[in-house]
Amino acid sequence: MTLTITPIYGIPDILPGDQLGNIIINAIVDNNVSLENGDILVITQKIVSKSENCYVSLLEVNPSTEALILAREAQKDPRIVELILRESKKILRVRPGLLIVEHRLGFICANAGIDQSNTKGERGNSDETVLLLPENPDLSALNIREIIQQHFKINAGILIIDSFGRAWRLGTIGTAIGLSGLPGLIDLRGVPDMFGRKLQTTEIGAADELASAASLIMGQAAERVPVVHVHGFPYPLREANYLELIRTVETDLFR
Repeated sequence: MTLTITPIYGIPDILPGDQLGNIIINAIVDNNVSLENGDILVITQKIVSKSENCYVSLLEVNPSTEALILAREAQKDPRIVELILRESKKILRVRPGLLIVEHRLGFICANAGIDQSNTKGERGNSDETVLLLPENPDLSALNIREIIQQHFKINAGILIIDSFGRAWRLGTIGTAIGLSGLPGLIDLRGVPDMFGRKLQTTEIGAADELASAASLIMGQAAERVPVVHVHGFPYPLREANYLELIRTVETDLFR
């Protein structure tokens, strides 16, 4: 088995309203990349959010009383804290510089995924502009997938990823936040191991594993590789959504 991850170069700076699927198609053609059945395109959240105009100007944010109180504790801009509250179901932890939240989409992340890196916004002021996560990343992935499949006449998967930290380890890794046409979770319970013993608890976070591998190629700073092509994904494609990766509160030992 060989897994090949190929960077797709030449994706321009994405503007609100840009048709991301068509832009990716043009870049794939320009890179002479051949898409086959079972292939996957991994896309950074940032260009999806940009195309969907998920920008917010901090100049237009009025912090609530709750945001002002939390901002003092977290030592953060009250306007950003206000946006974190709006994007979150629940605040789980607070320390200087950081709020850990349950995002409205269901996953646990830092600062509700709100980002200021590599963003200028429509007004060109990066210091006063932030970028939110897409409203519905699974739907975003589906829309892009339909355009890709219609053009290339293949069955492909789309994975949208973001950079998440982890509670017990240092460093951010690529993490799946939206998907279409590929499994999020692979259940191996009941499958025999190499000695014939049936696995009891093994479930593979295949989408997260692929997200992390793709993130090595995409980078985190000025690499300008927001899309990669994946060939050789070792599991059959199927319909799924990111919710199958989310641990329920009832089974979460840390909430």
